[in-house]
Amino acid sequence: MTTITEIAAALGINQATVSRALSGSPRVKEETRRAVERKAAELGYERNVVASNLRKGRSDIVGIVVPRIHREFFSNVIGGAEAVLNEAGYNVLICQTHERFDAELKALQTLRNYRVAGVLLSHAIGSADGSHILPALGGIPLVQFDRVFSELPGSKIVSNNFDGAYLATRHLLDQGFRRIGTLAGYMNSEAYVQRLEGYRQALRDAGMQPGPEYPDTIVRETGYEACKKALAAGCDALYSAGDFSALGAIDALRENGVQRFGIVGTANESFTALMSPSMSSLALNPYEMGRQAALAFLGGAQDGVVVVPMELKIRESSNINTIWQK
Repeated sequence: MTTITEIAAALGINQATVSRALSGSPRVKEETRRAVERKAAELGYERNVVASNLRKGRSDIVGIVVPRIHREFFSNVIGGAEAVLNEAGYNVLICQTHERFDAELKALQTLRNYRVAGVLLSHAIGSADGSHILPALGGIPLVQFDRVFSELPGSKIVSNNFDGAYLATRHLLDQGFRRIGTLAGYMNSEAYVQRLEGYRQALRDAGMQPGPEYPDTIVRETGYEACKKALAAGCDALYSAGDFSALGAIDALRENGVQRFGIVGTANESFTALMSPSMSSLALNPYEMGRQAALAFLGGAQDGVVVVPMELKIRESSNINTIWQK
């Protein structure tokens, strides 16, 4: 790789002048700066971003750490955050943890080594608590979104999980379903715990006891198995804390030839509107969540919580007259 030393030698000037010219310092004459830039391009010079960040102790990069980048929800969060950060002159560096604690810790340590300006984080299910996060970042500003640890300082961007689950369960009751269970998601995540509490409260307010609860159901396979148990327990509807587990439940309904059964999922993944029958789901507005996370970083990542509203998308799966066919 071409170095600053080689550019300086080619132009007959000192290295410090070349370095200042390439960093846009006003101490360098415009004519000299243009000459340095032309020679750098001619020689194929590429700026060492990591080394520059280490010298300055800061960068124009913001790290975004998500469980899985291919999930529609997280890709839309990244899109919203990137739109705001790019406009403010920042670039983003994305890390995914695959829901593993060790991968999350490594991602945070790597971002610290790169001297990123800040980190936007949605924690992995494998992280039982947030005790590792601040030591790994070493003072780098932190904004948490979606999955957060409430005990950590800094900005938190969340959905109104309790209210959304309450609304979804209330909708199933209004449709005439009476034995409503829930595919509850992971119980070491505050977001899923809040959805479970919203589901329970909706049934209590209707004078009913909560139905069967199936934790650790967030993927299609576990939703399928849990739905078979719910059918055996006499359930006539399920509120699901995720759309993929709800999709697995629908597989079980079709396999068992169930005639009428209500389903409401969470996240409003794109496939929910394309299915037949289409799936009712709580929309989370991830793009706005990403925007708010980026704005919180630009505002200094101060302590506080921003709540992004959910919206219930009512489709065929929660209609009591919908018939599930094989």
